[in-house]
Amino acid sequence: MADQTHVLFVEDDDVIREATQLALERDGFAVTAMPDGLSGLEAFRADRPDIALLDVMVPGLDGVSLCRRIRDESTVPVIMLSARADSIDVVLGLEAGADDYVTKPFDGAVLVARIRAVLRRFGHAGGADRGEESAAPDAGGVLTFGELEIDTEGMEVRKGGQPVGLTPTEMRLLLEFSSAPGTVLSRDKLLERVWDYGWGGDTRVVDVHVQRLRTKIGQDRIETVRGFGYKLKA
Repeated sequence: MADQTHVLFVEDDDVIREATQLALERDGFAVTAMPDGLSGLEAFRADRPDIALLDVMVPGLDGVSLCRRIRDESTVPVIMLSARADSIDVVLGLEAGADDYVTKPFDGAVLVARIRAVLRRFGHAGGADRGEESAAPDAGGVLTFGELEIDTEGMEVRKGGQPVGLTPTEMRLLLEFSSAPGTVLSRDKLLERVWDYGWGGDTRVVDVHVQRLRTKIGQDRIETVRGFGYKLKA
């Protein structure tokens, strides 16, 4: 049990909760399933799971609010589950700090694949190449872009000498940009490299994470190139 990945699953529908819990357990996960947001928050604080699956529409404390509470305390990966693919549901969940989302009804194999993809990138936030000539790496593996410093070995970011708190997903996104400063990276390429999507994905995931990253490292540091994608200003 000690080496099992612990999943917190918050879902108010009894049938979905029980069926999904059984499916995840068959795939080797240890699952704590809760029917509402308040009990989910208590379970999170008591158990400190490896990943949280949160349905958007749960009683007591909705999934988006629960995600915010979790993100205030931890960088644990969060996947939102929603019965609707509405832009508002998706964007609110991502803006609250979720790393990905899955629309219900979902196939169990797809959900497991998304969980494993998130866990892989959280297990090794690195993987990007070193910066090119526009960056200024020193012997300690630090890339410098103006007042922004990225320690690629210590996985730390500083702006004006002050530490910047990034989630592992945001860190991987920044590492992708810093590996090729001045080069435009398409949304599809970022989905493939950062979110480990070997298939098509929702580019809104990229857009919201880029905006979250901008608020932390500077709005003008990442430039939008209309019709193509984004690039880090060298």
